[in-house]
Amino acid sequence: MNKVQNYVETVLQPKLQGDGGWVEFVSLDGNELSLIFRGECSKCLILHRCVEWIEQQIKKDLNKNVKVNAIRKKPYFQDM
Repeated sequence: MNKVQNYVETVLQPKLQGDGGWVEFVSLDGNELSLIFRGECSKCLILHRCVEWIEQQIKKDLNKNVKVNAIRKKPYFQDM
């Protein structure tokens, strides 16, 4: 597991879960980080602010510049 994926799963996921959201790592291709947003995040009107915050946190904590590609998904139980 790479550092960015580990960071998403161990640091960012718990923070978003506290607000009823969920984020999943999809891929890191160069500096483009693709993340799936579920739960409350999937219908959030200000998701762009969270995406900016995630980019800032990764830059601050991992010293890596990324551009987040946000993919909205319904909660997992509604995807079927």
